[in-house]
Amino acid sequence: MKVLALDSSGLVASVALVEDDNLLGEYTINYKKTHSQTLLPMLDEVAGMVELDLNSIDVIAVSAGPGSFTGLRIGSATAKGMALALNKPIVSVPTVDALAYNLWGSSEVICPLMDARRQQTYTGLYEFQGEEFTVIEPQCVVMIQDIIEKINSLGRKVIFLGDGVVVFKEYIEENCKVPFSFAPAHQNKQRASSVAVLGMELCRQGKAQPAAEHKPDYLRASQAERERQENQKDFRIC
Repeated sequence: MKVLALDSSGLVASVALVEDDNLLGEYTINYKKTHSQTLLPMLDEVAGMVELDLNSIDVIAVSAGPGSFTGLRIGSATAKGMALALNKPIVSVPTVDALAYNLWGSSEVICPLMDARRQQTYTGLYEFQGEEFTVIEPQCVVMIQDIIEKINSLGRKVIFLGDGVVVFKEYIEENCKVPFSFAPAHQNKQRASSVAVLGMELCRQGKAQPAAEHKPDYLRASQAERERQENQKDFRIC
C-alpha cells in the first residue's frame, strides 16, 4: 500500500510518502510561514525527489483534527482536491493519535499536548501494549489541570510531547505527581510519516472514505463561532 500523508494541524507542516514498511520521503518544516505557502511546494519537492506518479498512490492520509482551524482547512482542502482529481480515497487520521504514534513502542503512558489557548489543550492518553496501539483516553479538548489530574490518578510514568509542552511545562513540573519526561526534538511535533503509518492501519480497518465525504474534526467551535454564540446569548438576555 502506498500512502501520501499531509499534516498541517499545528505549527509544523509535514508531507510524507510511505509504501508498506518503507518511508520513501518526508519533508517537515517548523518555521514562520503559513501552510498555504509551504504545503504544496513541499508536496511537489517530495514527489519530484522520489519521481512519484501521483496515480500510483492508493490513499491520501490527512491529519484531520483537532488543531489550528486554518491549518486543518488547508490540509483537508489540499487532500480533498488531490483525492477528487485522482479518484483516490482519503483516510482521516486523528491529530492527537498521530502525535502519540511518534513514540511507537514506548513502555510509558503517552500524553500529547497541543495548545488550544485559554489554558486548554487538545490531548489524550495512549500506550503501546507490545506492538498494539491502545487509546486510554481518546482525543479531547480540556483544561490542562484536568488531564494532569487524570495522569496522576493512573499512577504511571508519562511522556509528554507536542507544541503544548512549552506552554504548559511549568504547570506540569509543579503539578504532575508521577514520574514524567518530555520527548526529544525529533519526536515531539507532528510528522506526516506517523500520519501515513497510522493511516495505513486505519485503512486496513476499513476506515478510508470517498474524498467527497471527508471533513476536518475541529472538536470545538472556532473562536468566531463561540463569540457569535455569546453575543446571541447576551442579546436574548437583554
